[in-house]
Amino acid sequence: MADESVRYPSSITPVGHVEPVPRRVRATIGGRCVFDTRRALYVWEWPAYPQFSIPVEDLVDGVLVDDGRVEQLGAGPARRHTLKVGAQVREGAAWVWDDGAPAALHGSVRFEWEALDSWFEEEEPVHVHPRSPYSRVDALRSSSSVRVELDGAVLAEAPDCVKLFETGLPTRYYLDRTHVDLARLRHSGTVTRCPYKGTTSGYWSFDSDIAAHEDIAWAYDFPTVHVSRIAGLIAFYNERVDLYVDGTALPRHPSAGG
Repeated sequence: MADESVRYPSSITPVGHVEPVPRRVRATIGGRCVFDTRRALYVWEWPAYPQFSIPVEDLVDGVLVDDGRVEQLGAGPARRHTLKVGAQVREGAAWVWDDGAPAALHGSVRFEWEALDSWFEEEEPVHVHPRSPYSRVDALRSSSSVRVELDGAVLAEAPDCVKLFETGLPTRYYLDRTHVDLARLRHSGTVTRCPYKGTTSGYWSFDSDIAAHEDIAWAYDFPTVHVSRIAGLIAFYNERVDLYVDGTALPRHPSAGG
């Protein structure tokens, strides 16, 4: 039975699911193109989002050197490889799918995302991981009031908000900065990236009389065009504060990312 306190849809893609990618996918190391393909595959190693698997034949530059060990990934077994691109060596940067993995993945390689310098879908850079074709992100203006408390202190109180709905995540409530008590918050140097929303421009922490609470709020000053309504607004982790929407307390859930 579903947890009735969780008020958002969960991810439903099964681990091991494979689908074709209808986009040109490229990646580089040191300015050199490692691969350029229109035959990439999505492979789900966990339900929330996929990884790319690239046909070995579509490597433009670089050599894969078998590290001599088989590892179990979410979608099945794969042989670990080191990637050499000119003078650049990325140890253990890739996995070539082995027997026991879905047949559609045979002859393709899954790269460690951070081992490559940059990734592109068509002409646009992609960060952190591929955008799931089954995920949707909507930012909608709302008349819902929002109050944020922590350790008895009121950190924000807003008469309205922008609600951000993202598949598999709790609804996020973005508030105008004039309704956030920034004097109580401590600016943090943390920066995170999201394939759907962009790169954060700020994080804030809170030091109460009881405890220090790190990185409980964030903002995107220059989000992707798809969620432009959240530009400059501040959101708090539902999981780390006491959040009241239209006067009703929301339950805290395990952290699921911003």
